[in-house]
Amino acid sequence: MIKSSKLSVKFANASKREQLDVFIAEYRRVVSVFVDLLWMDEKIPCLLPSDTTSKIDSWLSARAVQCAGKQASGIVRGTRKKQEKRLFMINKLLGSNLIKKAKKLQGIYDRIVTSKPSIATVNPELDGRFIKINTKNNTSFDIWLTISSLGNKLKLVLPLKRSKHFNELDSKGAIKAGVRLGPSAVTFMFDLPDVPKKEQGAVLGIDIGLKSVLSCSDGVASYRDTHGHDLDSILQVMTRKKKGSLGFKRSESHRKNYINWSINQLNLRNYKEVRLENIKHLRRGRRSSSLLSHWTYTEIFDKLKSKCEEQGVLVTQISATYTSQRCSACGWVRKSNRKGKLFRCGSCSFEHDADLNAAKNIALPLIGILKQQRLLQANRAGFYWLVEGQEPIVPVTHKMNTLHKFS
Repeated sequence: MIKSSKLSVKFANASKREQLDVFIAEYRRVVSVFVDLLWMDEKIPCLLPSDTTSKIDSWLSARAVQCAGKQASGIVRGTRKKQEKRLFMINKLLGSNLIKKAKKLQGIYDRIVTSKPSIATVNPELDGRFIKINTKNNTSFDIWLTISSLGNKLKLVLPLKRSKHFNELDSKGAIKAGVRLGPSAVTFMFDLPDVPKKEQGAVLGIDIGLKSVLSCSDGVASYRDTHGHDLDSILQVMTRKKKGSLGFKRSESHRKNYINWSINQLNLRNYKEVRLENIKHLRRGRRSSSLLSHWTYTEIFDKLKSKCEEQGVLVTQISATYTSQRCSACGWVRKSNRKGKLFRCGSCSFEHDADLNAAKNIALPLIGILKQQRLLQANRAGFYWLVEGQEPIVPVTHKMNTLHKFS
């Protein structure tokens, strides 16, 4: 299991940071040139031959150029693999006579063919030939990172200070001989032993929300930090900032830190499985608010998945259909049951926080609902959605009373 940790380069003086920016800019330019050279080739090797790398005109060392070529090769091969999957799906959709969906996917395929992948944010990945890590010194800094063989007699010696996360990973595994250089941070990689999955424990359902990062089936929910902020208030601040501005970047960092802090509060000691909603295409083909456009499901999911992997907890994603409209007390599903953060069952009058109610439903092994059944929009009139073998708690008096009516 590979984990990474970032250490800031803010302790380096202005001259060193300027040299770092110059190297990264030139490295990105070289990667871009390699992408242009490799884009139309049929077979792309992982390590590029000398007749390809010799075409590059740069002050970077031959070793650094080779490293940039390897990274460009990975970018092109990865993009091409995704394109092959898209082409397979296009043919499959056409075979099923789903012309509209096939055209939409074809548009994405054509745009990538003409535009090529962006390398604006590519950071140099340097192996052990470039770096030397000194952790034993008599200075106030924990680490001195020496980076050489860059070209043009450029040599960087960066002072770094360990973080709590870095020390945690360092105590669990071995640091790998390589770093990823960024304009503001250096990323170290750690090789950690794989944690076996737990065989005993309960199942925890988690609802990922817009206002609360996490709402769990055991009643635990994310709360405001020591400065009085929650995810909703942070997103509200982001909507008032101009994208790309320093204020917006600070808000992005605040959002990330709050998400990480909230997930770190979770105690998974007694759980063997975490169940989450599989949210896809939330904003595709529809207008969304500015607040929703700054909400990031992926960032929350990735952090939560990483925490579960470290503790041997299985992560399972389920369909999000009706989980927020189902009553966790009696199983009655109706669209009108939920209004914002309040859930009130129209059948048994059960009231609860809407996100916590959804989390309880996510944790249950409910009967699967097919797409054909969802298209009937039975949630407008209402129906019972039950666990396998369960009987309704309240009398069946509604027009569409149980899920079995649709099977």
